[in-house]
Amino acid sequence: MATKKDGKQVKVTLVRSTIGSDQRQRGTVRALGLRKIRQTVTHTDSPVLRGMINHVSHLVEVEEAK
Repeated sequence: MATKKDGKQVKVTLVRSTIGSDQRQRGTVRALGLRKIRQTVTHTDSPVLRGMINHVSHLVEVEEAK
């Protein structure tokens, strides 16, 4: 798989609690590196990352990093 060296960065912020969500969604949030509400992490954009974000889209906010 070819990757871009200048990959775009994406900021992911946890805006809702994982209380009440199922175990897979909690695991996905943890795999994104999010632990606390309003915590923000930056990742390189990829199809795998977009799939993870799509899985927990109701819990996180996404914005393009500059």
